[in-house]
Amino acid sequence: MSVKRQWSSKIGIPFICLGLLFAAGCARAPAELQTISSAGINPDLHAMAIREVKDLQSQGRRVWCVPFARNASGVDIRGNANTWWGQAEGLYARGKQPVIGAVMAFKATRKNPMGHVAVVSEVVSPREIKVDHANWKRNKISLKMNVIDVSAANNWSEVRLESQADSFGSVYPINGFIYPDSTLHPEPAYTPAPVFAFLSAPSKP
Repeated sequence: MSVKRQWSSKIGIPFICLGLLFAAGCARAPAELQTISSAGINPDLHAMAIREVKDLQSQGRRVWCVPFARNASGVDIRGNANTWWGQAEGLYARGKQPVIGAVMAFKATRKNPMGHVAVVSEVVSPREIKVDHANWKRNKISLKMNVIDVSAANNWSEVRLESQADSFGSVYPINGFIYPDSTLHPEPAYTPAPVFAFLSAPSKP
C-alpha cells in the first residue's frame, strides 16, 4: 500500500464516523426535537406565579389570567389578554405551533370579550397540549388542563378545553402562540437527516 493511500484511509474512517454521528443527531424523533427546542417552563417563574395567586386569594382579591401568564412565562406584556397578540409583534416571536412555555393567546369573543392567555405546560401530541392558566374558573388557577386543536386546518386556530373532567367545552378561537425566547421555536414535524459522502483520494497505480 502506498503512503498516500494509507494516509487517506486513516483520515477517511474518522470523518465517516463523524458524519454518521452528525446525521444520527439530526434524525432525532420529533418528540426529542420538541424537548430540545423548548427549555420548558422556568420553575422559579412558575413557582412565583403560583405563590402570587395564593397571596391574592388569601387576601380575598381577584385572580386574573394576565398577571399569572406574565409571571409564569416571562412574556412581559401588560393590558387585557385580547391585546397581547398585537402587542407581541416585533417584541416576541409568534407562531401557530405550541411549545412548552409559550403563551396561547385567545381572541376576543362575545362570550369572552377580553380574551384570555394561558401558558403551555406540556405538548402531548400535534393536536393536544396541557396549559396552566388563571381565572378560567373564576378566581382560581388551573394546572395541566387539557386542550385540543379542533381547527379544520390543524393549525391551532380553534380549540376546546377540558374545563370539567372528561368533558371538553365550547370552541374558542386562538390567535396563536407567543414564544418567550427566540430560541423557543417549534421544530418541524420531521427533519430529514443530511447525507454525507466521504471518499478517500484515489490511489495512483
